[in-house]
Amino acid sequence: MKTYALRIGMACALAVLTACGSDTQTSTLNDSTARGTLVENPPFRIASVNAAALAAQLGASAAGQQLLQVAGAPLCGVDFNYMHYWTVGGKGEAESASGALMVPTGGAPACSGPRPIVLYAHATQFDKNANIADITDPNNTEGALIAAMFAARGYIVVAPNYVGYDSSSSSYHPFLNEDAQTKDMIDALTAARSALGKVLAATTTDNGKLFITGYSQGGYVAMATHKAMQAAGLAVTASAPMSGPYALAALFDAVFFGHVNLGATEFAPILTLSYQKAYGNVYTAPSDTYAAAYAPTIEGLLPSATPIAQLISAGKLPQLQLFHNTVWATGTPLDALLDEPPATSAVNALYDLGFGPANLINDSYRLAYVQDAAANPDGVLLPLLNPGAPPTPPVPAAAPANPLRQDLKLNDLRNWTPQAPVLMCGGMNDPTIYFSVNALVMQEYWTVVAPPVSPALVTVLDLESQPSGAADPFAAAKLGFQATVAAVAAAAGGGAAGQSAVAQVYHGTLVPPFCAAAARGFFSQF
Repeated sequence: MKTYALRIGMACALAVLTACGSDTQTSTLNDSTARGTLVENPPFRIASVNAAALAAQLGASAAGQQLLQVAGAPLCGVDFNYMHYWTVGGKGEAESASGALMVPTGGAPACSGPRPIVLYAHATQFDKNANIADITDPNNTEGALIAAMFAARGYIVVAPNYVGYDSSSSSYHPFLNEDAQTKDMIDALTAARSALGKVLAATTTDNGKLFITGYSQGGYVAMATHKAMQAAGLAVTASAPMSGPYALAALFDAVFFGHVNLGATEFAPILTLSYQKAYGNVYTAPSDTYAAAYAPTIEGLLPSATPIAQLISAGKLPQLQLFHNTVWATGTPLDALLDEPPATSAVNALYDLGFGPANLINDSYRLAYVQDAAANPDGVLLPLLNPGAPPTPPVPAAAPANPLRQDLKLNDLRNWTPQAPVLMCGGMNDPTIYFSVNALVMQEYWTVVAPPVSPALVTVLDLESQPSGAADPFAAAKLGFQATVAAVAAAAGGGAAGQSAVAQVYHGTLVPPFCAAAARGFFSQF
């Protein structure tokens, strides 16, 4: 064990957010690599800002003003601390990781003393250098969102960067690996709790209430973490997974059947590498899965320090074309399902974008996957394969034979029932994570699973739905979201151009602030 002084004056001078306070901070450097151990305790403070300065800085940009309209004026200042801690990778190997510990500050009663913790799981990042703790980075919009939405309203925020990002020692990210990602979250929480009372904002402490939330990939991770903590007997007050791929196997079955989601060409390589590293069964060589134009460089391509646009322009990835636009003639009833859907609707026009001659996934790999899905169907997709069949429970395939489908089932979340309240938030028209195949499927699963979950424990919020009346607690989120969607469509000229403009920013930009606001309102009940 060693002690040393962390000099934070330079960070304050460079930070966009200022008012850093003390010039030095004495920390202990830990030699242990045990899970949940901080490398340095207390962690380094990147920046500190008071409530008035945070409001002024957010108000200085159009995007910040929009965030303030949804989040409300800050009540508290925030100290942004940068944690390094130990956790595990996809195979259980010891790995270092980093993350944020955002601590509210200020004289208001909600800003110090015992406060609740929000454990936050971020959305998919393709930038290997991404650091959600670095609020001085103008590209860190998710960090700014959770700071304004939660930390500036009196919640202590713990947000890991995940293994494989920022300063992590791992060469890959265990994307949608339930075991690894939940351990990462729990270890980040353990590390952060060990720092509270030792950071510069030492009067803000843990009051024992724990709320778990996250968006997109982070929505999946948030739900999985709730499940893992419940199984371990660890207290969870409530959770609010947002727009996550909870019914993972059903979502990927839908994609392989031709319902290609936006972002599919980026999700595919990061997912297959994750499962190949963890289970070793996705392929013998990348060319088994990927087209010849991409196979030589696909393994380890993402996450990357090179921007996605540059990878696409360099021919490392196709922008949209996941599958070939061939006409199938396998002599099976699958032919019609595999063929590119005709663009007779806005939805099919979206799916059409996923097909073309520059396809990422081999035809043979896709066919083998789909043939297994037909032989060993998921309960969600069975009506698509057999429209005349009676309704089936929305459970994963009993015994998939395809290795990727086996891995997806292993990490699917249709295998638990919550004992603490859960809010699932998203939008029905999400073109990236289909709301009907995830949030609604989980709701149905929890309704039909034995014993069924009490309806009082599960709340589903579709931002596209109309307010149910004056007492609807999510009316403001729904109306605000719908007004924003309408404004984006109108700015693009309406019609097909408007629909396209909305689709491009729906998942990544439009939904997150309104779901985060709904999550905060939901948490305030407890």
